[in-house]
Amino acid sequence: MENNMVGWFEIPVTDMERAKKFYESVFEISIAIHELGDFIMGWFPMFPGKSGATGSLVQHAMYMPSSTHGPLIYFSCENVVNELNRVENAGGTILQKKKEIGDGHGFMGMIKDSEGNRVALYSQK
Repeated sequence: MENNMVGWFEIPVTDMERAKKFYESVFEISIAIHELGDFIMGWFPMFPGKSGATGSLVQHAMYMPSSTHGPLIYFSCENVVNELNRVENAGGTILQKKKEIGDGHGFMGMIKDSEGNRVALYSQK
């Protein structure tokens, strides 16, 4: 395999507008909303040719937010502290303040988003 293992991710939401506002506020990005049949999707920005995966917020009856179950997604940041400083004003909760991972692997933090999902943040500094 000649590419990263993750090609796309989906984060469950129960209120798309609330989730969109949360992620746009924390990461200072714009999320595009698309209605695809029974699915309402909020696509994260995509930069073709750049490294890393992109994904979507998803509102659908079979998608259930959780702070304890399912995969843990790490969002890459310039410095974890920047995003952590915006979480609570955006309606989320800080679960883990910035901490060093160890052995030169950078830093992480963990949050609960506006929908109740746990999400991690990662940076090299």
